[in-house]
Amino acid sequence: MVVGCSSNLRNANESMSCLLLPCLLILMISSLSAELIINQQILKKIDKQYGNTAMHRAIAWKNLLVSAKQVNSDKEKLTLINDFFNKKIEFVSDFDHWQKKDYWATPLEFVASGAGDCEDFAIAKYFSLLAAGVAENKLRITYVKALKQKQAHMVLTYFATPQAIPLVLDNLIPQIKKATKRKDLLPVYSFNGSGLWLAKLKGSGQRVGNSKRLSLWQNLKMKIDNGK
Repeated sequence: MVVGCSSNLRNANESMSCLLLPCLLILMISSLSAELIINQQILKKIDKQYGNTAMHRAIAWKNLLVSAKQVNSDKEKLTLINDFFNKKIEFVSDFDHWQKKDYWATPLEFVASGAGDCEDFAIAKYFSLLAAGVAENKLRITYVKALKQKQAHMVLTYFATPQAIPLVLDNLIPQIKKATKRKDLLPVYSFNGSGLWLAKLKGSGQRVGNSKRLSLWQNLKMKIDNGK
């Protein structure tokens, strides 16, 4: 099973260009601190649209968020969230899953459909950790080049401090490792709800702008605000 991103593209350079394209589109958005709402009405909609198994998967996710919020250690929260998505959700490309070249699913769409690509894994982990109480300034959605797969890829990174070596949460492997231990990944840039940075292995990198520059991020925010 292919677990990277953009596997159907001709080569790594073409793949990386595809992922970097959203950065060139400038749209105004607010900080993405949207609350994850999983109420009974939403669960009924999931049951109707995706089936009973999907509804129970969403309930498990809801219970996970409650449990993770009660944990004091950020590292424990990271492990709980990372394990849930890597074990419960299947990797499927955007084209095969959504019939679109590039689609950023909301965490709810991702969990309900039970599948998604690397972007969806990173986004769902990001919002789940925010809901679990991890500070936004410690989390970055990070574009990298997956050297073994020779293609662009997305992961979530966690910075205990601004100058710390980040931890990498990835769907390619089950373990959470320091970025310096992931020789198979070449960092390119990272972002969260408040900023955009050029990425590096150690420290948070050079800030180059606001995440308002990401059009797909804007679309994702709108869908979450609308309860999707």
